[in-house]
Amino acid sequence: MSQLHTIAELMALSARTAPKGRGEDFIVTEIVEGDDLAVLGRTMIEFGERSGKALFDRDGKNVMGSAVVLLIGMKDASPLGLNCGACGAEKCVAINTYQGEFSGPQCCLRMLDLGIATGSAVKTASLLNADNRIMYRIGPVAKEMGLIDADVVIGIPLSATGKSIYFDR
Repeated sequence: MSQLHTIAELMALSARTAPKGRGEDFIVTEIVEGDDLAVLGRTMIEFGERSGKALFDRDGKNVMGSAVVLLIGMKDASPLGLNCGACGAEKCVAINTYQGEFSGPQCCLRMLDLGIATGSAVKTASLLNADNRIMYRIGPVAKEMGLIDADVVIGIPLSATGKSIYFDR
């Protein structure tokens, strides 16, 4: 087991224990490494070509140059029921009625939970001096590949080299 795998496990712990609305936890995590990591990177490049979306190739190459990727997602998150309107609706909406790159709509406050979990995870990586970068583009591909069972997914690749591979992109 590599040191970066251990850091990814600690990052997943940070995501799990991050504060969440009403203390309800809808966060899921998965660690991707080895052959699956190479396939994920190549599939990201293919996804970008297929969808005509820019920068999936750049991020896919970053994934292939990484030692491990932590996936953080949200699964079946019920709205908080505050009717706050942040999602654009007058009353809380039924989630997951639309399927695109991610399932939606999602409760904005639950999306904040995902953001806080992601921030907690990268804080842990930073404290342990592991180079990392939050990448949206990993999420849709990891979801499509079935690497994680989640409605919305963010990916965080990790690397430990003399100069961060995520810096000069």
